Amino acid sequence: MTEVTEAIILAGGLGTRLSSVISDVPKCMAPVNGRPFIAYVIEHLYKQGIERFILSLGYKHEMVIDYFKNNFTIDHSSFTIQYSIENESLGTGGAIKLGCSLSKEKNVLVANGDSLFKINIKHLFDFHKLKKAHCTLSLKLMKNLNRYGVVELNKDGSIKNFKEKQYFDEGLINGGVYILNKEKFLEENLPQKFSFEKDYLENFYNQRQMYGIVQDEYFIDIGIPEDYARAQLELELTKA
Repeated sequence: MTEVTEAIILAGGLGTRLSSVISDVPKCMAPVNGRPFIAYVIEHLYKQGIERFILSLGYKHEMVIDYFKNNFTIDHSSFTIQYSIENESLGTGGAIKLGCSLSKEKNVLVANGDSLFKINIKHLFDFHKLKKAHCTLSLKLMKNLNRYGVVELNKDGSIKNFKEKQYFDEGLINGGVYILNKEKFLEENLPQKFSFEKDYLENFYNQRQMYGIVQDEYFIDIGIPEDYARAQLELELTKA
């Protein structure tokens, strides 16, 4: 078990770039081998010790809630799901901030509902705790990339720089899974609507205790049709 047992899952996206292959469902609900992609995310995190989930929802949130109430089960009394619903788009930062209002722990895991990074959460949290970090990022080494920006680290693992999207022969990408010190995050004078990546991480990394840890684990982001098709081949075929 880890010492962080609570997660905020960002699951309010529209999936605009997937409109050619899916329609009228939130991106996290895109079907992969007969079940919504977000189910794979939650099952991985649960196996890693996360028991309490706060789903940050927006677009067609009723569809997500209906699925988890009627079609998804984990038979364990410690497993719970709550819903944080945006009446208007708040950006990733605003969504996390709203989700924090339902959180009970000092440190909370944050993950995306449309990407799966099979990290070891205990390793992530142990590093976060060792560094007394405000935020710790999970990073993945990738080669020949142009879809993602790159994160550079100092020798002690602190964030050195964020580089914008362009072609890189190789680089560390932000895998979209974080441990966040909730109290430190909420102390920032951030607006109701903001980008977690741009307005928090990239704005504060050289002023706050922000770190990254590299894990060479499976990663997939279904944001484009090519990778959505790849998910159908790579993720285990499981009954709905």
